[in-house]
Amino acid sequence: MAKNGLDKWFKQKWVDIGSKKKGGGHKPCGRKSASGSKRKYPKCVPAAKAARMTDSQKRSAVVRKRSKAQGVGGKPTNVKTFTRKKAMSGGYIGPAINSEYGGKTLNNPSYAKYYKGMLD
Repeated sequence: MAKNGLDKWFKQKWVDIGSKKKGGGHKPCGRKSASGSKRKYPKCVPAAKAARMTDSQKRSAVVRKRSKAQGVGGKPTNVKTFTRKKAMSGGYIGPAINSEYGGKTLNNPSYAKYYKGMLD
């Protein structure tokens, strides 16, 4: 039988990163019932992934999960565990994204300093 896929998924220990234990770590994923439960919506991840996450990453994932309407159409609402920051995609974002220098259009204003000697 394959060691990846569904077999691996079932063998992992899943924890709720939204509820910590007193001594450290996280409570097991899930809750007894949604109605009458004191626990809020669980954000479940494998324990190995939870151990690698920072506190801010955990908080971000839990807040995004709990801000969505849960149980729509009888199904749980999933959110991504990690978000991608737009600044990480690269490039300059600002009012002068296309500037002209010496009759040439530069896609990044910081290039003006580099091209200064070549275009004169």
